[in-house]
Amino acid sequence: MHDNEDQFVGGEGRSLSQAGDNRARIFLSEAAAVVDGEPDPRVGGCEMNIGVMPLPGCMASVFLLAENRLLREALVRVLGKKGDINVLGAEPYSEQALRQVVAASAHIVVLDSITTALSGARAIRRLHEVNPSIKIVMVGMESDEAVFLRVVQEGAVGYVLKDASALDVARTIRAVAAGEAVCPPSLSVALFHWVARHRVTLPSLHLKQSLGFSLREQQLVQLIREGLSNKEMASRLNLSEQTVKNHVHRMLRKAGAPDRLAMVELCRAEGATF
Repeated sequence: MHDNEDQFVGGEGRSLSQAGDNRARIFLSEAAAVVDGEPDPRVGGCEMNIGVMPLPGCMASVFLLAENRLLREALVRVLGKKGDINVLGAEPYSEQALRQVVAASAHIVVLDSITTALSGARAIRRLHEVNPSIKIVMVGMESDEAVFLRVVQEGAVGYVLKDASALDVARTIRAVAAGEAVCPPSLSVALFHWVARHRVTLPSLHLKQSLGFSLREQQLVQLIREGLSNKEMASRLNLSEQTVKNHVHRMLRKAGAPDRLAMVELCRAEGATF
C-alpha cells in the first residue's frame, strides 16, 4: 500500500494498535483524575471547544490524525479540557481528513505512531503540501534515533515518546504553538551529532534568502554538484525518483537557470560552500 522508503516504524500493525489502546487507557485515567493535577487554563478568556473554528485568544488550534480510535478519543477528551487548546477535529489519516485540516484552519496537527508507520514521510509531506505553515507533532513514538532524525528532516517540530503522559502531550502542543520545537533530551543529542556530521556538506543558508531554496533543495544542490543522477539522489535521500525530478524542475525555475550546471554555478556565486 505504501512505499518502503516512506515507512519509518517497523513492527506488526496489531502490536502498534495494542500500544495505542494502552496509551489511550492511561490518558483517560489521567483525565478522570484531576486533569493533569492542574486547573484548566483560560488564556484570553478562551473556553473549552471541540470541533469548532479557531477561537480568538486560543493559543493552539489542533487537529488530530490518529489511526487508533481509542487513542483518538482519549486525546480529544484530555485536550478538550484544556482551555488554551482548541481541538478542531479528530480523524484517521486520509486525503479527506487532509481537506478537513485545511477547512478547519488548524495551526497544529498531531500524528500518532500508527499513522507514521502506515503512511511514513508521505503523511508529513502531504500536510506541508496542503499547508506549508502547519506545525506537526508526533505522539506515541519510539526512542529510535533514525526515526526521530527522519521526521525532523521532513518537518516535524514536536516528538513525544510512547511513555509520555497526557500532560507531556499538552505541554508539547503549547510549546510548539509558541514557536518552540520539542523533543526528548535523550534524542536531542542525536540531533546535535547529526548537525555536526553534516556541517561540511550543508550548502550556505544564503541560498534560501537569495533563491528561495528549501532545505531539501539545498541538499539536492550539493548532490547535483557531485554529479549524481536523479535515481542516485532519490536513493541517497530516501525519496522517489519522481519527487527528485519535481524538485529539480522547481529549482531550475527559481534560479532562472537553463540547466543543472548553470544552477550549481549560480549557487556558488550566491555563496554556497561545497
